[in-house]
Amino acid sequence: MERQDSTESAFAFGGVNHLALVCRDMSRTVDFYTRILEMPLIKTIELPFGLGQHFFFDCGGGDTLAFFWFPDAPEPAPGVSGPGVRPDTGSLTSAIGSMNHVAFSVPADEIEAYRERLIARGVACSEIANHDDSELGVAEDLHAGVFVRSVYFLDPDGILLELAAWTRPFGPGDVHHRPAGPVR
Repeated sequence: MERQDSTESAFAFGGVNHLALVCRDMSRTVDFYTRILEMPLIKTIELPFGLGQHFFFDCGGGDTLAFFWFPDAPEPAPGVSGPGVRPDTGSLTSAIGSMNHVAFSVPADEIEAYRERLIARGVACSEIANHDDSELGVAEDLHAGVFVRSVYFLDPDGILLELAAWTRPFGPGDVHHRPAGPVR
């Protein structure tokens, strides 16, 4: 996918440093992200005053995915804090300010194999979704209008994850919708 040259902006963004999520059990989270997704655990922090832990995983491209573990964290609220389900099994809607899902970039020619690898490791996955600009936004088959292919699955805390593979570069015709606002 073509991206804007960072020298054209007042900010020299280099990607996502980290996205920080909250888990129920750091041991279970480490097991899932290192064993199932094979993301190296690269930094661990014990928070002061017994506040919990903060661990970082390398998710490629110089980016990291981080998790907090707080001993007194409130229970998740599916449909509020995040969808809590895959889009093929329920509503994708979550609350304003929530983290809806995390999409990891993967090579387009590997998405089928990666899905099969997850299934072999006991992870329930969606079928591969061919996202296009049709009315439903998803096509049954791969065609020239498909811009990304996705596989969705949940982590042990119900966080919606996605393997996403861009299939074509974006151009000026890909930005043609007016931003929406509150419905009154």
